[in-house]
Amino acid sequence: MNGTRSIKSALVSVYSKDGLEPIVRQLAQHGVRIYSTGGTQSYIEGLGIAVNRVEDLTSYPSILGGRVKTLHPKVFGGILARRHEAGDLAQLAEFEIPLLDLVIVDLYPFEDTVASGASDDDIIEKIDIGGISLIRAAAKNFQDVVIIPSKEQYAALADVLSRGNTTTVNERKSLATAAFKVTAHYDSAIGTWFSGAKALRYGENPHQRGWFHGDLDAMFTQVHGKELSYNNLLDIDAAVNLIDEFSGTTFAILKHNNACGLATRPTLKEAYLAALAGDPVSAFGGVLICNRPMDVATAEEVDKLFCEVVIAPAFDEAAIDILKRKKNRVLLVRKQVALPTRQVRTLLNGTIEQDRDLSTEDRDRMRPVTERTPTDAELADLEFANRIVKHTRSNTIVLAKDGQLLASGCGMTSRVDALRFAIQKAHSFNFGLKGAVMASDAFFPFPDCVEIAEKEGILAVVQPGGSVKDQESIDYCNSHGMAMVITGVRHFKH
Repeated sequence: MNGTRSIKSALVSVYSKDGLEPIVRQLAQHGVRIYSTGGTQSYIEGLGIAVNRVEDLTSYPSILGGRVKTLHPKVFGGILARRHEAGDLAQLAEFEIPLLDLVIVDLYPFEDTVASGASDDDIIEKIDIGGISLIRAAAKNFQDVVIIPSKEQYAALADVLSRGNTTTVNERKSLATAAFKVTAHYDSAIGTWFSGAKALRYGENPHQRGWFHGDLDAMFTQVHGKELSYNNLLDIDAAVNLIDEFSGTTFAILKHNNACGLATRPTLKEAYLAALAGDPVSAFGGVLICNRPMDVATAEEVDKLFCEVVIAPAFDEAAIDILKRKKNRVLLVRKQVALPTRQVRTLLNGTIEQDRDLSTEDRDRMRPVTERTPTDAELADLEFANRIVKHTRSNTIVLAKDGQLLASGCGMTSRVDALRFAIQKAHSFNFGLKGAVMASDAFFPFPDCVEIAEKEGILAVVQPGGSVKDQESIDYCNSHGMAMVITGVRHFKH
């Protein structure tokens, strides 16, 4: 490969002029011949710096409302010509094409335009054609040409210019690498928009952008409230998957993808009040979901709580009027749509994919392993708790009684810590644990969890089993009158 190269000529074509002035002044100080177009040309001229118009070079004006300015052999020939190829240089001389040693580009702000809620026509006009082509051409010929693909690289160029007027091949290759990352990101953003992705207000945090790929209208009818956020969608996804585990009249309240309240009761109002009692503090700002039409009596209770989203298969008209009292509260009518059976997420420099966890173990799949078998009431609660634990972040322990989530410890690095947190939380909301049941998403490696649970009055446990020390936990249960069932199915959720 070639070594150092002097910068004698530059093409500057940028959308944003932020930070450009010191760059062009440095170029002028080094005697670099500057070519430019349109607004960039006017900006440089306004600084009192000599600039050559690209249209004088090509003998063509900017046409089609600015859509075509730099797309011409006299521009791209000067960028792509190989300095070590005599044939290339001969053709440049034949067609009077000047060499271009430096290309500075800042693309049209496509993503910002999409995020602003602009019209489709305005968004399409912010798809950069000439700029992206200039970047790719200069990056391809990095052996001879310096590419500055965005204002983010101005500092690197300023550093080069401050040290003289030459670049090494390694410097040019590094900038070319950055250039292809810019073009890849830009094209990806355009492809995302064309695929129908919905731009969200922001991602998980305000400094992150976010998009939804899918058809929300096919799954929900939004009857009230502000636009859904990235975090709303995460919670809604968790809520939908959780509520589908229950056939009885059930209400769930979620926060940060985990249930902080859930209960099954004869009426929806009773189910809501029991779910709320599980953790009325965490319920503030949560996502609420039920599997029965929202009636007026329930809506009156829900309206007392500040919550982000309420989801139901239907709403009574009067219930909608009640819940609309909070102007930003999102009300979603859920439609019956088949959910994907595969899950995909990005990881490292690729993606991983898995089958959705569709295994749900009812009492018929719970194998008693202790001398005392669970009562019918305990079996019902074990099944109830096991359905919740499946949808709670690992490591997790769920405590339940009489069709009500009492507390859970979720996302813990230790299963013992998860249990202790759940116990502390249950006590903080005045729940007695005598007669409650415990569910674990994975096996107990030691009998410590059943020991702690037994001391709280918990006498029935469900776990997947599979530890080499399962028998120690079983032995402890047998010596203390506890019942344990094993499902054989682990439900890690990360």
